[in-house]
Amino acid sequence: MMAITLPSMEFLLATGIGWVTACGIYLVLRGCSFPVVLGLALLGYAVNLFIVVMGRLWWAAPSVLGLGAALADPLPQALVLAAIVIGFATTGFVIALALRSRHESGTDHVDGQVLRSGARASSSADAAHKPPGRRTWAPDGASCGCSTPPSCRCC
Repeated sequence: MMAITLPSMEFLLATGIGWVTACGIYLVLRGCSFPVVLGLALLGYAVNLFIVVMGRLWWAAPSVLGLGAALADPLPQALVLAAIVIGFATTGFVIALALRSRHESGTDHVDGQVLRSGARASSSADAAHKPPGRRTWAPDGASCGCSTPPSCRCC
């Protein structure tokens, strides 16, 4: 009978990090802003996992103080803890920017030029319809100067 050997923990973690990185890159290359935000978050998670794995996998080893000869390195754990906090704050900020961009442009495409149907917006029609400056909402359309307030994208 053949003995079945299981893959090592390092191989499994490297494969997992590779998959998370690949999914993050795929989402970053999407055209809409929210998949880009999720892709950036996944890339951050992949980097955090990579930093932890580079600190080596220690089994039942104390991190700082201990009587044993093998001590785990606490520096990667501290770096990842700081990176998690910074990544959470950055993700929140980027989500706020994406929401503001969607509100201002009317689309969540990263360059703001492609409509939901996939057709390119006409620049002359949009320029005539959109008022210059900051757009604020008003029920009668008086603040944006549009002639069609119920169907206007900028009100």
